[in-house]
Amino acid sequence: MPSTVQTTDGGESGRAFVASAPWRFAKTMPDIPHEYTVRGETPDDEFTAFVLLIRRFGYKRRFGMTTYTYLNIDGQRYWTMGAPLRATTIINRAHLAAP
Repeated sequence: MPSTVQTTDGGESGRAFVASAPWRFAKTMPDIPHEYTVRGETPDDEFTAFVLLIRRFGYKRRFGMTTYTYLNIDGQRYWTMGAPLRATTIINRAHLAAP
């Protein structure tokens, strides 16, 4: 799997979102270390664009009993929970070395 995003714009829009979004540690899941950002804490058009970037350029991978779409950018793996676009409220990320 690639360690950087492969997009037509070189991933710059994804990197810009990642740099500007507020990320917080998911303290309720310390055994599965990851961070998340919430819709409404960034401009909605940017949040939506990043979700679409994950879904368009990402890859499928199983975690437990569920298959998610992941996108790798600069050593981090990004994913949502797979809800319809307007219902998606969380974007997660974890280091690629994490489970």
